[in-house]
Amino acid sequence: MAFLGISGMQYSASMFADARIVLAEDSNVFTSMVSKRLKELFNIDVEICRDFEELQLCYDKSSQPITLAVSNINLPGAENGEALEYLVDLSIPTIVFTGTFQEGMRDKLMAKDIVDYILKDNVFAVDMLAEAICRFLTNHRHHVLIVDDSPTARALLSSRLKRYNFRVSTAENGAKALETLKANRDIGLMVTDYNMPDIDGFELTRRIRASIGSHELRIIGVSSSSNRLLSARFLKAGGNDFMLRPFIDEEFYCRINQNLDTLLQIQQMHKQRAVA
Repeated sequence: MAFLGISGMQYSASMFADARIVLAEDSNVFTSMVSKRLKELFNIDVEICRDFEELQLCYDKSSQPITLAVSNINLPGAENGEALEYLVDLSIPTIVFTGTFQEGMRDKLMAKDIVDYILKDNVFAVDMLAEAICRFLTNHRHHVLIVDDSPTARALLSSRLKRYNFRVSTAENGAKALETLKANRDIGLMVTDYNMPDIDGFELTRRIRASIGSHELRIIGVSSSSNRLLSARFLKAGGNDFMLRPFIDEEFYCRINQNLDTLLQIQQMHKQRAVA
């Protein structure tokens, strides 16, 4: 069985054979819809917890680690967000599935290092949740390289990407980035700063494009500069995308996903042409 995601990518149910998914939700409607959808798409039997006590028992009763939790913000017995705090404290990757959304709440959620949040505000909510689960469970296929001379910036980007279950390598300058790419041919995406002392982002991109095309490696440039011409210059140097700091987590993750989706689609077309 294959799942054609919102992104247009196909995923096989066999990819999720060992996944343990816990759904912390007290609504009968949503527990039924979500569990049914994940079963038919991924053949996953979701463990449902309708209150905080059941969630605690679910964690305690099994030695098998929870791969991913999907949780409402509030549960019976945890009306003030204690269930989410519980999951985060246990370092369990968590997607929040909620019908309530305000800007202040969004900031609090993202500060907890959750994987993502999905709103129950449209008919596609369950499919969007399935897509988010699917991405998290398959992101380990992707190897991402972060290039930045700032240790703080490298650590921040690395933390963000690892939160989404990507494999991550880092390089502190352009020369190190070229060495890392040569040693790791499976890297499919590079996120590079523009302003670096030895080789700036433009020159690094030009050197890479001399031997590695966009069908093998996607490149996203980032910068804290207010110069709006940087994006045009970076794209002309061979980059695929560009973002100005500070960026919003959701936008960053969407840009990452879009570039990797494009890469996979190009690779699939190449395979189909080779077979034909």
